Amino acid sequence: MTRGIWTRETVVLILLAAYLPLALFWLWYGGADAVQRLGLAILVLAFWNLVFLLARAQPVSFAMAITALAFAMLAPEDLGVFRLVLGISFGAVMGELVFGGWGRNVVHPATVALSFLGFGFPTYPWPEFLAPVAWAAIPAALIGVATGAMPAGVIVSALVVAVGAVAAGLLSATAVPAAGIVLVLLVADPVTSATTRLGRWLNGALYVGLVVMFSVGWQGAAPVQYAVAAALLTSLAAPLFDEMVLAIWYAQRRRRHGSS
Repeated sequence: MTRGIWTRETVVLILLAAYLPLALFWLWYGGADAVQRLGLAILVLAFWNLVFLLARAQPVSFAMAITALAFAMLAPEDLGVFRLVLGISFGAVMGELVFGGWGRNVVHPATVALSFLGFGFPTYPWPEFLAPVAWAAIPAALIGVATGAMPAGVIVSALVVAVGAVAAGLLSATAVPAAGIVLVLLVADPVTSATTRLGRWLNGALYVGLVVMFSVGWQGAAPVQYAVAAALLTSLAAPLFDEMVLAIWYAQRRRRHGSS
């Protein structure tokens, strides 16, 4: 269903425009290795999109570029081509394409792929981001919120809880860059985050709460590693938050108007 110019692909293109500052800074500082990882992810995703186009007449979406960027930026390092292809293939097929493509998936395909690689190959190092790359997540979030492509409640609530956690000494400042990039790329996805207003606020707060818990109790884990784990659990909890909010609304309506 569409409304005016707001089709699925319109939202995807706006998201790509929002991610552009982050992508450019990451590619600039990552050099040839970053370009190769991104190119490999795009090629693998294009292949699987073509397979599902031919097998199920499922339309190809530019959303695969978003998945490719998130995967290339956040995937563990030194995995080699085979493991990278295996991870992105699992995430794309099991996390998105079998559900009908972007807009119908429950969890971000990059989150599925990264979690698969994290559990399957735990000894490989996770990436660390330079300060300019982390700062580039701010304009990405601002563009996404200003255009309505990213849920403002998720980002604002996560920011509020993160500031409080850092001030209270519960969250190390070294974990903030990775947590912020994961927030923008994975948690604030308009498809897999909560859709109700209160649900979005709970969504962002839960994400930061899980990041704090993992940073304290997960010994030896890298910031990107536990931020991705927090993003996975947050995505799975998003439908529950919406159900809770709707249940409260129905209960209030029954009290106000009587049961029907």
